[in-house]
Amino acid sequence: MISVRVDEPTTGQDVVTMDKIVALCKRRGFVFPSSEIYGGVGSTYDFGHYGVLLKTNVKNEWWRAMLQERDDIVALDSAILQHPRVWEASGHLAGFTDPLVDCKTCGQRFRADHLQELACGRKPSKHPGETDECDLTDARDFNLMFETTIGPVKESGATAYLRPETAQGIFINFKNVLQFSRKKPPFGIAQVGKSFRNEITPGNFIFRTREFEQMEMEFFVPPDDAQKWFEHWLAERERWYTELGLRPDHLRLRAHDPDELSHYSSGTSDVEYLFPIGWSELEGIANRGDFDLTQHAKFSGEKLEYFDQATGERYVPHVIEPAAGADRATLAFLVDAYDEELVEREGTGEGEMRTVLRLHPRLAPVKAAVLPLVSKDGQPELAREVHDALRGRVQAEYDAGGAIGKRYRRQDEIGTPLCLTIDHQSVEDGTLTLRDRDSLAQERLPIEGIGEEVERRIHAPWTTPKLTAV
Repeated sequence: MISVRVDEPTTGQDVVTMDKIVALCKRRGFVFPSSEIYGGVGSTYDFGHYGVLLKTNVKNEWWRAMLQERDDIVALDSAILQHPRVWEASGHLAGFTDPLVDCKTCGQRFRADHLQELACGRKPSKHPGETDECDLTDARDFNLMFETTIGPVKESGATAYLRPETAQGIFINFKNVLQFSRKKPPFGIAQVGKSFRNEITPGNFIFRTREFEQMEMEFFVPPDDAQKWFEHWLAERERWYTELGLRPDHLRLRAHDPDELSHYSSGTSDVEYLFPIGWSELEGIANRGDFDLTQHAKFSGEKLEYFDQATGERYVPHVIEPAAGADRATLAFLVDAYDEELVEREGTGEGEMRTVLRLHPRLAPVKAAVLPLVSKDGQPELAREVHDALRGRVQAEYDAGGAIGKRYRRQDEIGTPLCLTIDHQSVEDGTLTLRDRDSLAQERLPIEGIGEEVERRIHAPWTTPKLTAV
């Protein structure tokens, strides 16, 4: 049956919780706990079909902003395993640590600076150290890098590390990129890739995990222009999130206090999103100065500088770094898109709650679903033809399982912007019914040219209904 809104929708209200997001992701195949059949591995997750499509779209939009919309950034994909001296030069071997305490009673480990936010192993209503039963050790530094060995024999192999960030792979390739790209500052090197951190207390679903993907760009600039470009990238990165649908009132820029700044940073600001767990970092934008290139030049013996032939000037560029988490961004888009509203099944006078992901159409895992009304009378065959015509243009899905109302609900929860229904009239006159996810409006359109029409709608300007709801 066709659904329409009744009474006041909940659209625009904060109905989302992290438990609802986790449940939807499991139910609809976005994200699963990793190694679940063996009891799982703490804070590791597998992305299912729709999760892969969604996160891929997030990364593609990031690449679009970096490469397609600009001509001053080039791409890189550096190795996960790098020379150990890289991490010595960067300071990770000596300083990439968190303060760790152990509880001798429950055997759990905690970050010493997060005790007031964590739950006691034996009494979850209490914080570690709040009861006489707690027996906490003194805090000690815990290095967050995963250590491994290169070589067939562990005892004689070389010690290496899974990279804790993608940035260093960019810095050690600065000279290579400078030579082949013929770029001169200001220019950037962008990279998307896996990073690994042995977090003491990961959690909050895919917000903080030990294995994650970063979308990171290092922008190399003349020293005197660093502040100007820092401000530029602050505005650009905040704009990217709002253009893809995040509500501005759930997004903010927060400048780091002086005591939060890394020793090499003259300024850092975070793009923060209002998750169900509170305001939390999506992306950091840092003015890193010339620390990284200077350090790698010192440790490698290679000159990592730029020579301006026009002016005769030689200098080490300063670096502006926008660094975002692909997993966190995906979670933010899921949270912001999640909505519930009361709808009526037409002709019944009865209402039911609809759960819907109001994702930006360009981010939606599936752009259009093709649904035969019944599995007979030539409808499935025609629906397949429509689906085949769409697949070359957009990510489309053929959905014939169950009643039409249940299929609509399934596509709503996936976040599919458009549903195309093939019925008896379609077979007779070559038309179909196009249903809009957000408005629930339905219109009759000719099958001929439907591919072009779907593409037009997917790429048309879009604003989340949460901004316009009463």
